[in-house]
Amino acid sequence: MTSAAGIRAELKVTGPDGCPVATVSEGDTSGYALSRSMAPNERGSVVEEFVFDDDDGVPEEMERLFEYGDGSVYRFDREGGIGCPCERVEAFDCPVVDVQTRDGALFLTFHAPDVETLRDVVASLRESSGSVDVRRLLQSSTDESRDLVLVERGQLTDRQREVLETAHEMGYFDHPRRANKGEVAAELGITTSTFSEHLAMAQKKLMGAILQE
Repeated sequence: MTSAAGIRAELKVTGPDGCPVATVSEGDTSGYALSRSMAPNERGSVVEEFVFDDDDGVPEEMERLFEYGDGSVYRFDREGGIGCPCERVEAFDCPVVDVQTRDGALFLTFHAPDVETLRDVVASLRESSGSVDVRRLLQSSTDESRDLVLVERGQLTDRQREVLETAHEMGYFDHPRRANKGEVAAELGITTSTFSEHLAMAQKKLMGAILQE
């Protein structure tokens, strides 16, 4: 039986606006979502339940329900439609399947139908957060699953992109090579050493994105 194509994304959202649980985890307390109701109730609020491993830092408005494993379950109401990270993700019809928080950051796992939607989600989250890091991508296509990495081309300068594109078009990365450093540098109108510097920096940025934990 084949599975529907899609992308499972795991993101780290640092400094998110409108997220009470991220504020709780700014100390030594960490937690994870036990249940979430994204549909506002008759009061226009959203009910969430989180498990926190420590009671320190949990505000009084969060009701402690019972002990759960090594932590406690807390329930709280928050205003709906405030543009918190989970709402921003699910605005793109991407179901959030797991929410964890520690060190003031949120770790969200959700499903996106394609890379274009995923990029839109990341862009939306960055509008209201300090930073968004893509920790892991897993694509499911027919019977196979494979790791994906979302590489932000904006990390490269225009010159670095030009160097990479020209080197690729001229066959510098082919085996055997169809062009050497000198030939690519001449095409770009730069010295061989300058070409090497731009190439090395671009490759470092790309490898950093690909190999990030």
